[in-house]
Order: sequence, then C-alpha cells, then structure tokens
Amino acid sequence: MERVGVIGGTFDPIHYGHLIIAEEARVKVGLAKVIFIPAGNPPHKLRRPYSPAHHRYRMVELAIASNPYFEISPIEINRPGPSYSVDTMAMLREEMGPDVELYFIMGVDSLAGILTWHKPEELIKLCKIIAVNRPGYGVDIDALDSLIPGIKEQVIFIKAPEIGISSTEIQQRVREGLPIKYLVPPEVERYIYENNLYRDYRHEKP
Repeated sequence: MERVGVIGGTFDPIHYGHLIIAEEARVKVGLAKVIFIPAGNPPHKLRRPYSPAHHRYRMVELAIASNPYFEISPIEINRPGPSYSVDTMAMLREEMGPDVELYFIMGVDSLAGILTWHKPEELIKLCKIIAVNRPGYGVDIDALDSLIPGIKEQVIFIKAPEIGISSTEIQQRVREGLPIKYLVPPEVERYIYENNLYRDYRHEKP
C-alpha cells in the first residue's frame, strides 16, 4: 500500500523548518511523496492578518520545486470557508481511494493542541499522524488517548533536526530590515522582496 504524507499550514512564508520536517517524515516513514497544502482560511488564525493565498501558494511552489517527492495541492485554497484538516483529509481519502495510506504530518506542539481542532476524533479515522519533535514542546500521549480514544495507535513520533525558525520571526525580520537568507530558500527570499511582502503587514485576506 502506498504511503502519502500531507503537511498543511499557512506557510506565510514557508521556510527551511517546514521542508526539513517534510523530508525527515518522508524518509523515516517511507512515504512515496509529501503533499503540501497551503491553508485558504486558517481557522486558528482568522483574527490575524496573513498574506493572500496566491502569494503563499507560489512561495510553496518555489520552495519545493527541487524535490521530486514533494507536491502541492490547492485543495484548501479552492474550497470556501475555514480550512479544516478533517475535511481536507476526507476529500483526499475519497480522491485517492483505499490503496493509499494517508499520513498527516504535524509538530508535537500541534498534536498537544489537537483537542482544539475540528473533529479530531474523525481525523484519526482518516489518517495516521506523524508527530515531529519541536523545541520546548511535549505531549502526554496516554492522557490524550483517554480524551480521544484510539489516537495513541495512530500516532508515529519521529525526531528531526531542531531548527528554531518561525514564519512570524521571518515576517518581523523583513519589517525590521534584517536578513532572512538561510532561513528560507533563495527563491522564496527573492519572491518576498520582489512582492514587497511583510513590509507593511496589512494584507487583505484571500
């Protein structure tokens, strides 16, 4: 059975931390490919400004172009309303059929907060979860399993190089005129400056 990884996020902007996590998951779990899915309307960030979807989508395209095992999908950007992961995985499950095993890649910090997600009990029925270590975060999987029965069997914990980069930090550095070289791929860095992203953070929502 083919294993396919899915990594979602606002990707505002995508950075080397995202790429390292995706590649580490691909290799350690034996994924045939990893699909990057930029969020259309991130439900956890509805009150925060974020870049229009076409910019975030293009930055992901540029960032993953050199990796033949990475793909991008506009499934959430094209769908109206909040971008709930459970809905996305249900659509991918229907699209890919029973011969594909789906793996949702997330940081341990996201797993620790999964109770705040939309229908987490349904999400774990649609896919397995690859939880990647994050600096300063942990999760009590037994306690979580008591609240979402069955999640323990669906989670695979992996370790990846701990790269303490955040999209928020990159945005701030751009606003302050500080370099972002070596935090994002060169193509993404160029795109940010060419499109004047993050300098005046009053973006319209997609």
